Amino acid sequence: MSIFSRFFGRTDEPGDAGALVANPDLEDPIALTVVFADALAIDVAAFAQALRAYHPSTGDARCEIAEEAGTFLALAGWKKHVVRMVGFDAPMPGESVEVCVAPAHYPQELKARVRAHRSHVILYYAGYEASVLEQYVALATVAGALARLGALAVLNESARTSLPAGVFDAENEGDSIELLRHFDLPALYCGFVKYEVEGVQGVWMRTYGAHHFGHPDFAALAEGHHEGQKYFDVFGNVLRYLIDSGAEMGAGHTMQVGEDKFMRLRAPLATEYFLDGPDAVLVAELIGADEVNSRPH
Repeated sequence: MSIFSRFFGRTDEPGDAGALVANPDLEDPIALTVVFADALAIDVAAFAQALRAYHPSTGDARCEIAEEAGTFLALAGWKKHVVRMVGFDAPMPGESVEVCVAPAHYPQELKARVRAHRSHVILYYAGYEASVLEQYVALATVAGALARLGALAVLNESARTSLPAGVFDAENEGDSIELLRHFDLPALYCGFVKYEVEGVQGVWMRTYGAHHFGHPDFAALAEGHHEGQKYFDVFGNVLRYLIDSGAEMGAGHTMQVGEDKFMRLRAPLATEYFLDGPDAVLVAELIGADEVNSRPH
């Protein structure tokens, strides 16, 4: 069975029963993009070795690459995981890069190098793991292997964020898979963006990409940029709780987010048109314990 058939989840050809086959039933798969400073030149043997060495659980990882006319298709996988890789010996569209790089928190010198990248590889989850978090961990694992081959950064376009590739190369820093599993969610798997709106005092802060986990994104009007870390932590902790517990939150709900602080949720107002989008978003207002049972203004 050819890699091209298995890449698209077709199993109608005879072949190795243990071959990597993309899941044909997976709709709207999550994706990460890995960018490189130079022309695309991934050595399949070196990549396979890096992936198998990444963590004890990936020791039996396999990969196949089929290069053709400047683009390559690849499958990488281990255990339940299969990752589709589509590589381009060309940069990503500039607008896509900017929405991921501009709000990210790493040095401007590296951001300049990411903006000037020469090639990229898109990683699509195509395996059989139901947990979206574990799917992201699998993609991040492949990104970590590519980091050892000279990648610059890893971008999550649907979450509008990115991280330096070196973050994923956790060699000598303990359990690499556990590190990926416990990333602050708004750092990569759900983005965190701050922006100013003309005529509005303060700075809006919000997440992107939570819909992949079956949850709404969260937004809040902060006093200023100095509150960025506070809302990054609040939103990240709430999303982690929702993902780990399976709980759901909606407009009108409140949740304790500190010793004497609560988060009350509401739907965006008509005047908050800038929060409109294809995916659900809830506005969070931080309130004191004495306000929990009061009606929102």
